[in-house]
Amino acid sequence: MGNLLGGVSFREPTTVEDCDSTWQTDSEPEPEEPGPGGGSEGPGQEPEQPAQPPERAGGRPRASPAPDEDAEAAGAEQGGDSTEATAKPKRSFYAARDLYKYRHQYPQNFKDIRYQNDLSNLRFYKNKIPFKPDGVYIEEVLNKWKGDYEKLEHNHTYIQWLFPLREQGLNFYAKELTTYEIEEFKKTKEAIRRFLLAYKMMLEFFGIKLTDKTGNVARAVNWQERFQHLNESQHNYLRITRILKSLGELGYESFKSPLVKFILHEALVENTIPNIKQSALEYFVYTIRDRRERRKLLRFAQKHYTPSENFIWGPPRKEQSEGSKAQKMSSPLASSHNSQTSVHKKAKDFKNSSSAVHLNSKTAEEKKVAPKEPVEETDRPSPEPSNEAAKPRNTEKDSNAENVNSQPEKTGKSWSVRQT
Repeated sequence: MGNLLGGVSFREPTTVEDCDSTWQTDSEPEPEEPGPGGGSEGPGQEPEQPAQPPERAGGRPRASPAPDEDAEAAGAEQGGDSTEATAKPKRSFYAARDLYKYRHQYPQNFKDIRYQNDLSNLRFYKNKIPFKPDGVYIEEVLNKWKGDYEKLEHNHTYIQWLFPLREQGLNFYAKELTTYEIEEFKKTKEAIRRFLLAYKMMLEFFGIKLTDKTGNVARAVNWQERFQHLNESQHNYLRITRILKSLGELGYESFKSPLVKFILHEALVENTIPNIKQSALEYFVYTIRDRRERRKLLRFAQKHYTPSENFIWGPPRKEQSEGSKAQKMSSPLASSHNSQTSVHKKAKDFKNSSSAVHLNSKTAEEKKVAPKEPVEETDRPSPEPSNEAAKPRNTEKDSNAENVNSQPEKTGKSWSVRQT
């Protein structure tokens, strides 16, 4: 909530296009994971949700059934039915704005400076304090909760402590990360070791396993059972978004792409978790700060997305630039276009001239009069041919239409060849 006070000097994006620079060449900066954990995070989908204050009003976050589901509603990530519907999906502005803030180091976060010395998240990961409101230490979570899928599924307060962000979540007991805390966290081997163990625990909960130190993932032994559960429990999609953001905050930005690519493959190619594809394309992809990586993932998704005409995450700006590129490519033909225009103009004049000549010659044959006298006959059809007869003379000066004066019939012939 404190971050809502910091929007004075920050110009809020107002459209999805304002928030998404994926297909631009120069727009938002692409931080190289500088000191404070490679960037800030945005409010998962949670803080953007106006239903948050009612959740807090209850006083006990655990009492609310699956608060993540409510937070997800604003981001259009609800359920498999919506993703499997025949209606064309629509980009969520809430999702786009949320992830824009995350990728931009969350520019409204002026609380960051005031709470540098709290370090609640680091102390929790050093096993010095339990997470609230449950009162459970990190070592107990890692040792006793691992594999307890019922507990991991139905408890909704641990996830904000295991994967902290720089934005207030729905568990108001959990504290926001600060840039100072991020720096300290990344220096603490004990905290980093436990953080990776927490990541592995949650991957296993989803039916996925970490295969190496670079972040590559694969199906876990229990993948079938867990994928079926994941396909039916949409509030876990919000958890995945939070996990991805937290990875980026705490120095593991490079772990995001392998996980997102794996999920897209399972959703779009293998069809094992089809209901997740909307969340993957609206949220997971856009947690990645490097737009080149985002483009790779979206191109992969576009290749396998069905129906293909419903893919709305493609390169609209690129298509426009290609349109302008096509115009540029046609600019060498601009002179050709101009000459074609003048030829067209000539053609019109020639047509009128030849029609006049044809009329005149016909009249000449009928009356057996010399060919130079057709002007007198122009009154017969209408005054128009006499005007048209005047036009070729002007055209001679402007358009270099020498063919008009000499041998009209041949001229008409040669123009038609040129036109072809």
